[in-house]
Amino acid sequence: MHERRFVESFNAAVEGFIYVLKTERNMRVHFLAAFFFILLGIYLNFSYMETLALCITVMLVLGSEMINTAIELIVDMIKVDFHPIARIVKDVSAGVVLLTSVNAVVVGYMLFSRKLPFNVAEATANIRSSPWHVTFIALIIVFGATIIGKILFGRGTPLRGGMPSGHSAIAFAIWTVIMFLTNNSIVIVLTFLMAFLIARHRIKDSIHTVWEVVVGAVMGVLLTTFVFQVFR
Repeated sequence: MHERRFVESFNAAVEGFIYVLKTERNMRVHFLAAFFFILLGIYLNFSYMETLALCITVMLVLGSEMINTAIELIVDMIKVDFHPIARIVKDVSAGVVLLTSVNAVVVGYMLFSRKLPFNVAEATANIRSSPWHVTFIALIIVFGATIIGKILFGRGTPLRGGMPSGHSAIAFAIWTVIMFLTNNSIVIVLTFLMAFLIARHRIKDSIHTVWEVVVGAVMGVLLTTFVFQVFR
């Protein structure tokens, strides 16, 4: 029972994130920008501390945008008619987004200006020599494509229903990564069985249709293969 409550709470949190992405244009812009700059940071071979600073900055912007949306919805729900204080509350919450965005610009300038101009061949060589970089890029792209798919098709979250199946996409992406990184047939077969069982479980529990699971699996394999073909 406790585990089920935890899973339901986690799913609800993800649904809230997806809701803001679907309904707020600014959130979509921030999300795509965050997606791009995190991938660029990996491509430029950021250190652990630089990557940490970039991720924290990105999360601050996205989090403040979500809080701003929640405050606006609460104000609209409580106060239907115009009220000057309601306007001030909305302006203050929007100001939080502005501050975090300005901070993101400053931090981004400090991080990326040290890497620009950069040598494309050298940056690509650094990624190719680091399997975790390639793996991280592949999983981020698969996860991002899953969220975009949920938004485009208008229903579901990465954890609960919708097109495509996020579980299947990530599971088969991991299987594809294993295939590229090891020659151990037993490990490859066991990983495939794990991915297959995860996909089957989503169908068995009526969370996804067969088509949603198949699309997720194919997407995970193709996108991961593409990333490894580019960088390996």
